[in-house]
Amino acid sequence: MRGFCDYTVVSGGKSRQQSLKNALEHVTTPFVLVSDIARACIDRELINRLINAKEMADVIVPILSVSDTVVYEGDTIDRDRVKRIQTPQLSKTATLKRALETEEVFTDESSAVVADGGSRHFVEGSEDAHKITYIHDLNKLPCIQPPSSATLVGNGFDVHAFEAGRTMMLGGVMIDVDYGFKAHSDGDVAIHALIDALLGAAGLGDIGMLFPDNDNAYKDIDSKELLKTTVLRLHQFGLTVVNADITIAAETPRLSSYKRAMRQTLAELLHIPAARMNVKATTTEKLGFIGRKEGVGVMATATLNYYDWTQK
Repeated sequence: MRGFCDYTVVSGGKSRQQSLKNALEHVTTPFVLVSDIARACIDRELINRLINAKEMADVIVPILSVSDTVVYEGDTIDRDRVKRIQTPQLSKTATLKRALETEEVFTDESSAVVADGGSRHFVEGSEDAHKITYIHDLNKLPCIQPPSSATLVGNGFDVHAFEAGRTMMLGGVMIDVDYGFKAHSDGDVAIHALIDALLGAAGLGDIGMLFPDNDNAYKDIDSKELLKTTVLRLHQFGLTVVNADITIAAETPRLSSYKRAMRQTLAELLHIPAARMNVKATTTEKLGFIGRKEGVGVMATATLNYYDWTQK
């Protein structure tokens, strides 16, 4: 995430509350605003209302009234006494830090502050600060523009030396030879290059950042699992794969009979038709370490588009 913004990026926790506690360790100002990223359209007027009321309580909370009839456990209750709580919420930093020193889980800052004996003051919220929960919520966010139509391109390159006595996996397919690749994982050099191409297109760094080779969690791991994780990460960032192309440079083994299976396997992992996953094989005319049959090199290119949620 540090590659996408100039803000201080803090590791999150397993819950919203733990993530907030992690972030508060870096906050030294007397007041702090906390907002859910799921509320994308926060207008300046709402922020000003919160700041102008900062001295009126330990936590300042934007609210909306309820216009529908409300039934609770079978009984109709006075809707004028029911409020819809929003974020951002402005808190006294020291008060919020103290309120979160508990194992009890709260869904917003004001609940924690009040449970700890603090005071809460309400200000008018904003209908535009709608929380994104379901796909149709996107239609209620006036500040959200349609996704960019830009096509993003990335390239990857990787090499691995041969090692006797290992199983060779290449392009997600087992190759019938009595040697494999020297590597921390299974050494699938084609998938490794492809992952770097995907990450490059997305601006998400490289394979070593996502799957460090000094982490025992990835010792001898099936590289197809690494590719699955990479594709999931892309989807979480709102990106989809358009197509990919890899070139395998190898004097040995001979790969012509494996290319179709590689193409199908990789296409399935990328969630694209096989026609958009190209696999090529070549030699280096006996030049270099590849020509000396010491290893294999792979170049990969991938293109991505932003997921167009307006069409769904």
